[in-house]
Amino acid sequence: MTAAEVTEPVDGTGTPSARSPFPILQPHTGPIPGDHYLPATPATVLWGRLPCAGDAAVLEIASGESVTFDTVSHEGVLDDQGKDPRAFFGAHGVPADQVLDDAVEIAASVSRDPFADGPHVVVGPVRVAGARPGDLLKITVDTLAPRVPYGVISNRHGKGALPGELPRTPHNVSVFAAVEERAGALFGTLPVVEGGAPVVAFPLAPFLGTMGVAVAGDERPHSVPPGTHGGNIDINLLVEGTTLFLPVQVEGAMAYVGDPHFAQGDGEVALTALEASLRATLRFEVIPADAARAAFGDVTGPLVRTPEFLVPTGMDPDLDAAMRACVRAALALMNGRWGMDEHLAYAYLSAATDFDISQVVDIVSGVHARIREADFAAVPAVEPAPRDTDGGAA
Repeated sequence: MTAAEVTEPVDGTGTPSARSPFPILQPHTGPIPGDHYLPATPATVLWGRLPCAGDAAVLEIASGESVTFDTVSHEGVLDDQGKDPRAFFGAHGVPADQVLDDAVEIAASVSRDPFADGPHVVVGPVRVAGARPGDLLKITVDTLAPRVPYGVISNRHGKGALPGELPRTPHNVSVFAAVEERAGALFGTLPVVEGGAPVVAFPLAPFLGTMGVAVAGDERPHSVPPGTHGGNIDINLLVEGTTLFLPVQVEGAMAYVGDPHFAQGDGEVALTALEASLRATLRFEVIPADAARAAFGDVTGPLVRTPEFLVPTGMDPDLDAAMRACVRAALALMNGRWGMDEHLAYAYLSAATDFDISQVVDIVSGVHARIREADFAAVPAVEPAPRDTDGGAA
């Protein structure tokens, strides 16, 4: 479906209510800025697993085109939350017309093994014409629009940074957080005591926790641990205007997205961030293998680029090992991009680069480094040129 085929809201759907600071983005309503539109339906999502080479694409696009995805948060649809989003959110005072219809449909009709599969709803896969193993898939985050004015932060199943210590209750803890507009900006809100007024406010910084490419073979990966395919990397730098580069592993890349967040602190210590549904418009470009190597050297895992930083990543079940992997990735990037000698790059990283903990709660821990590109303004570097329609670098 293209953007031109999307209808406008009817009967008030999608218009702000007295309790919403922005329009509710039900499926097929509101602005759809992408070249293509991919709603979240039983036919376009996987729940708890990620695409592999054996999966069929739900959409095919050309390199350089954009897709608007309706993503659905897993919070409020899971088995231990009742698998009834209208009842779950209604208990927190959310009107039925502010609960997403696609969340209701997915909870009711998409299969998931709660004991074997992850929690995340992912949309895709999208086949990008011309993408081949060895290439990089460049995913640019154009826009991220909140679909609803609320989200959930959970500490459940004895998981988080303090397993066995929190939660103190034997039951799962899911904290509802309403979104308010204050001085023209959106904030998540919380009370300081259970049942109190929402007097704590923190700014929203929406991003997708999951962006990835399909893995080789016929086995769908679990949705929780991230890896070289990307997946649940939970790097909160991936806000509007940033880019993720992923090594392509199968023909067509077979990209997917999910795990939408309104806000997340580095570490994501309770288990989840402020989880809430987003409408995400992303642009996909294929960077040929030789152009990718010329720009960045050999990229073997997710690489983020913001307007200020190049952000290599390291991942491992052991946080210390993830840190070491990130340092190695940063050294390789600096040599590949700027030709910097290893001992000099190591010194630079120690003096000038912050290494942040992406998350410690997703089986595989993540660390990412923030290398300021402005520090290398005087060093020649090649930009990653996308593949043109004739199959070569543009």
